[in-house]
Amino acid sequence: MPSNSARARRSRPGENFSTRRVAMVVFPGVTLLDISGPAQVFAELREIDLPAASYSLSYLSSAGGSVPTDVGMMIDTAPVSSVRPHQVDTLVIPGGPGIWVLRQDATLMNWISQTLARARRVASVCLGAFVLAWTGALDGKRAATHWRYCPRLQDSFPAIHVEPDAIFVRDGQVWSSAGVSAGIDLALAMIEEDFGHTVALDIARRLVVFLKRPGGQSQFSTVLAAQASDVEGRFSALHAWILENIASDLKVERLAEMAGMTPRTFARTYLSRTGMTPASGVEALRVETARLLLESGQVGGVVEVAKRAGFGDDERMRRAFIRHLGVSPSEYRRRFSS
Repeated sequence: MPSNSARARRSRPGENFSTRRVAMVVFPGVTLLDISGPAQVFAELREIDLPAASYSLSYLSSAGGSVPTDVGMMIDTAPVSSVRPHQVDTLVIPGGPGIWVLRQDATLMNWISQTLARARRVASVCLGAFVLAWTGALDGKRAATHWRYCPRLQDSFPAIHVEPDAIFVRDGQVWSSAGVSAGIDLALAMIEEDFGHTVALDIARRLVVFLKRPGGQSQFSTVLAAQASDVEGRFSALHAWILENIASDLKVERLAEMAGMTPRTFARTYLSRTGMTPASGVEALRVETARLLLESGQVGGVVEVAKRAGFGDDERMRRAFIRHLGVSPSEYRRRFSS
């Protein structure tokens, strides 16, 4: 990461006075992608000729200087004392294995607390949500973090409404996102808020981020979620068969036959292994199939996608998409198709 961007820079002739400062907190053991992902999104705005304001990036640590990331790469930083809280437009707090030590850094935590009250917008990436929780910024709010740490965040802070599947969550001026690459989605959403949908999509294309995911979408595909729950792989072959025959009449009796069980035993075992009923499992896999068809653009209309995915009609598919992804098929295609 270029060292010159870490330092407070002088205004260039003709630079818009409304340039917004994005302050990114850095600490030993920070996850590199939690910083570099959003930073690259914000920096890409410089390549677009906009008459409006843009961003300036500041990488700030407790005392300044070179700070090691979780992969050993160093980030050149300025001390937090060089930037006053009221000068920050957007505060970004990344995560990483060093987050637990960060809580003991009084200088950095005090600066963060002061800035939270002054910044227009604050955000966390991955485990950075715990920093917001320690300051009380998430009390009574919805929040996201890496799926592995959602139970810990919820148990430690009952006043927070943790959304375990969300890629990112916005609740008022506070934003929070799931693990690593989700910070890219969060930054794109911020750019969309500040400069519009067209600019955000332009930046996504420049970064070869083909899919601009809405924040409410699950962190997992339905197939991955089912595989993660079925730890012994008991139904892996069945799931593959379902996907190959997704447009067929997939009643529980037919699924039980393929699994070599009676319908009652199959229904009970499937629920205990995957956390879903057979009907819910089939619906989830149909959503997955339809999702991929919508992304590819190879199938013309939503009605045809619904038929190929086994929904029968587009209204049934629309309701399933709302349940699983929080968006309609048409909105999904608009946001996701390459």
